[in-house]
Amino acid sequence: MSPQCAPTRVLFICSRNQWRSPTAEAVFADAPGVECLSAGLNHDAENPLTAELVDWADLIFVMERDHQARLKARFRPQLTGKTVVCLGIPDRYRYMDPALVALLRARVTRHLPKG
Repeated sequence: MSPQCAPTRVLFICSRNQWRSPTAEAVFADAPGVECLSAGLNHDAENPLTAELVDWADLIFVMERDHQARLKARFRPQLTGKTVVCLGIPDRYRYMDPALVALLRARVTRHLPKG
């Protein structure tokens, strides 16, 4: 990606924005050509998902199929033209768990712009 190009805006979503999506945001924060944020779908999420966040994102990663279905049900109009990728990562990891970091690197990297 050339320096003049705007970064790809990447949004990571899980249920409560407590462990999986914040870990993903931290892991890819310094990736070339991307700008990352994270949010949760539950009402009690640390950073609840909003229509503005969905509008902001170019590329959206959800951790589970249920998240994908809930995202589409709540934000269908904002998803037009967006790429949504389900990572298939269950809710059994803590923040920055080495196994979670390894899974994220294996499943996310191929979808990001080449730096």
